[in-house]
Amino acid sequence: MAQHSLHPMDDFPVRPLRFPLAADQPVDVVWSRTKPAFAVFLNALAMHVPHFERYLVVSLRKAREQITDPKLKRDVTAIIGQEANHSHNLTAFNQHLRARYPDVVAIDDASIAWFTQHAAEDGMKARIGFTAGYETFTFLAGMIILQNHDRWFADADPLMKAVWVWHQVEEIEHGAVAFEVWQHLYGEHEWYRKWMVLKAALHIARETIRIYPRMARREGWLRSPWQALKTLAFGGEMLGRLFIAALPVFGRRYHPRNHPIATTAQNPIQIAWRRFEADGGDVLAIDHAKLATMLRIAAPEAAVTG
Repeated sequence: MAQHSLHPMDDFPVRPLRFPLAADQPVDVVWSRTKPAFAVFLNALAMHVPHFERYLVVSLRKAREQITDPKLKRDVTAIIGQEANHSHNLTAFNQHLRARYPDVVAIDDASIAWFTQHAAEDGMKARIGFTAGYETFTFLAGMIILQNHDRWFADADPLMKAVWVWHQVEEIEHGAVAFEVWQHLYGEHEWYRKWMVLKAALHIARETIRIYPRMARREGWLRSPWQALKTLAFGGEMLGRLFIAALPVFGRRYHPRNHPIATTAQNPIQIAWRRFEADGGDVLAIDHAKLATMLRIAAPEAAVTG
């Protein structure tokens, strides 16, 4: 049996997982039957994430040269490896989104160009600040999503469920690294850190708000005023939930390890996934039986959709 650290942010590994997401593979884009609107919202929220992840890799590779703490340097190398894998898999998934939602292609292309330009032109302080600010939300989204698994993921396509659980587990694992790099290099600039959290929040909200209604329209959810109101309100609720969770980030004594929803009392799915993967389990697809095996419980019945 593999050994597991008590806290997921300790000594996290790089897992070179490759999911079958190529353009010629069948992928269920509206992958949650429990809550289809959540699937489309998360697709919209995450569509620009692989572009940010490439920005992060460029930024932290350059910052690593200035880091003197050996442990932090190891953690930077690990987050670079994890995020490079995330970008590879999510870029493949984006091809399916671009095919299903042609009216978001121009938005996605503009997002790619924005991150490419800023990775090349921003100064080191701006790159690390924005990276740390943005990672605030990917880390918190990981916690929120896993905590609400039964509400949003219980009955989901096994491939996409596996992709998102893996992604959220690893976002939690490396959730402190960019913050610690910022503290190591620029920790005295506390107000700049807070400004970059706000800047990242506005960027995430803008990208999501531009894409989510277009995806919802393609799914036929905006045809009636009531359904449109419910669909769009759900997107607003999800963004609000994420930003409210970020409020502790503005405290001067904040550290990701000490966030109220990220203590050592971790989500059981996260603990089970890490243990199962480290012991050689196949995590490239997760159905009801696989999740039950991970959690070491009896297999549940398929969830009722709604």
